[in-house]
Amino acid sequence: MTGKDLTVTTAGSEDVGGVIALIGRVFTEYGFVFDAAVEVPDLLAFASHYAPPHGAFYVVRKDGTVVGSVGVERVDAETAELHRLYLDAEWRGRGLGHALVEVVLDWCRAQRVPRLVLWSDTRFDLAHRLYERMGFRRTGERVLPEDVNDTREHGFERMV
Repeated sequence: MTGKDLTVTTAGSEDVGGVIALIGRVFTEYGFVFDAAVEVPDLLAFASHYAPPHGAFYVVRKDGTVVGSVGVERVDAETAELHRLYLDAEWRGRGLGHALVEVVLDWCRAQRVPRLVLWSDTRFDLAHRLYERMGFRRTGERVLPEDVNDTREHGFERMV
């Protein structure tokens, strides 16, 4: 996917710092407290979560800065979970979120994983509309215990 000099590319462990910085910016935008060790332990153990064939991670860069991200991790033979779909505010609504989800769906198809699930903070309304437009259905809600950001999340799933 490309658009106005932005491209979705496969990420590696060298991109973790840029992805963490992106997520930190989004947390700041929403007034959330961000502590990487608490909020993104999967990124701090990148290889064990996202190394092929168990998973994959993708980023969008603008002038070398990570402005978008998404990861996917196999849960079991039938299910993968989408993680870390984030975009800087100025890049939302331009099709990049759709492109990032599509690359995860393509990964699932290539890996023959028929079901994709995800959890998303209830305050991320734009993302929820994207997921629903892309055929995901809500599956429930959970509250993260002892979370400084009082996080409640909607669950979503779709068949690939």
